[in-house]
Amino acid sequence: MDWKVVLDLVVSVLLIATIGYAWMLNQRLSSLRKNRDDLAKTIAAFNEATLRAESSIPKLRKAAEESGQTLQERVEKAQSLRDDLAFMIERADTMANRLENAVRGARADGAKAAPEPRAMGAGGGAQIGTASTPTMPPPRMAGNRAAAIAAAAAASEGDSDDRSEAERELLRALQSMR
Repeated sequence: MDWKVVLDLVVSVLLIATIGYAWMLNQRLSSLRKNRDDLAKTIAAFNEATLRAESSIPKLRKAAEESGQTLQERVEKAQSLRDDLAFMIERADTMANRLENAVRGARADGAKAAPEPRAMGAGGGAQIGTASTPTMPPPRMAGNRAAAIAAAAAASEGDSDDRSEAERELLRALQSMR
């Protein structure tokens, strides 16, 4: 065989390989062109979304500031109410102590006025292994309760000028429950 024929065969094989490679490259370029159009559409949509997000940021800031102000106002109002409630609780404790002292005083006055009950003797059967029986407290009487209520009302009326309206309403509500 002649060296020219061998050279022609080698060139033709290389040409066939080049043609195959060019065809494959053409396919990839056409798919790249299609994808480039899709990519351009995607980029345009992304730009629109970015613009909308940028225009929404001031609105979002404004809404956050408004809700922050509203929340701050509510916190301040809640702190004020908390302080008022703490004051009312303190005053109610003071009034409850006064009322309790008045009731104790009225009971003590009622106990002094009431006759003491008789102690049971040996035949009463109340003694079981003890030297003496404890005395029972005097029974509650309607007069004692009325005296306690009157004493509490007198104590509450004595310093009504330095009470707030809420305290007076609380006292009225407590008195109406009796």
